[in-house]
Amino acid sequence: MTQPSTTETAEPAREALGRLRAEVAKAVVGQDGVVAGLVIALLCRGHVLLEGPPGVAKTLLVRSLGAALDLEMKRIQFTPDLMPGDVTGSVIYDPRSAEFQFRPGPVFTNLLLADEINRTPPKTQSSLLEVMEERQVSADGVTRPLPEPFLVAATQNPIEHEGTYPLPEAQVDRFLLKLTVPLPAREEELGVLRAHHGGFDPRDLGAVGIKAVAGPVELAAAREAVGRVTVTEPVLGYIVDVCRATRSTPSVELGASPRGATSLLATSKAWAWLGGRDHVTPDDVKVMARPTLRHRLRLTPEAELEGVTAESVLDAVLASVPTPR
Repeated sequence: MTQPSTTETAEPAREALGRLRAEVAKAVVGQDGVVAGLVIALLCRGHVLLEGPPGVAKTLLVRSLGAALDLEMKRIQFTPDLMPGDVTGSVIYDPRSAEFQFRPGPVFTNLLLADEINRTPPKTQSSLLEVMEERQVSADGVTRPLPEPFLVAATQNPIEHEGTYPLPEAQVDRFLLKLTVPLPAREEELGVLRAHHGGFDPRDLGAVGIKAVAGPVELAAAREAVGRVTVTEPVLGYIVDVCRATRSTPSVELGASPRGATSLLATSKAWAWLGGRDHVTPDDVKVMARPTLRHRLRLTPEAELEGVTAESVLDAVLASVPTPR
């Protein structure tokens, strides 16, 4: 019996994921780049830090993606009084059975929206470290695996810093991508108003008509196909050179780590596959360098005072590092 080719098995999954944008667009106007970033994170088994001002539909975006992927989605509003057990779950005493039982927290889901993650103290923030890295929760001496697929989409407000707690570097580095959710263009904002004027209710996605166009089966097939994307030695060297260049830039106190390099490799492979290619090009690396590395750079205080940003550093790095042919 003839086995189906790699292209035959990968193409249906790629087409299904390609239809995601159209489904999410039924509820969220614009933001195609953010949707693509979330899909790449799912393909790479990574997590996403969403940064944008209030009111740009970050929550609605994740909810719509969950509906279009037929995945369970839960939301945690991070507040100063939130405790680690409120996130991961806790052991409670059940008087009916006279036994202690584990009550799962909201992390036991497929898509977890951690809203305003920097508003909770470091103790609660750190409760997500094991969840994000090991995809499990340990409580009362028992390790409980999380569902698959699993993605944390954490939001931050880049404007308001009063009463916030900066994320530890160890946790920031565990986010595969940092995606900026911009304010919509004028035509897009007009589209939002037309939708609301026509009766659109962001709390009722069923009325919008979003249907599941992919699920865990398609994601598993897509991940397998992404793993088969080839990378030549010059392109591997280019990824390493880009990351090393961030460490030698005078305005950078802490550059991209080797984990950042492996993350850039993974996201470049996913982007290439979504684009219909079976190999990574230097252009794929350039596209994914900013969302993959921007949150891994810590600037010196002097550079921040001078208005230097991680984006400008990466622009300079990508312009200076020789591109392989």
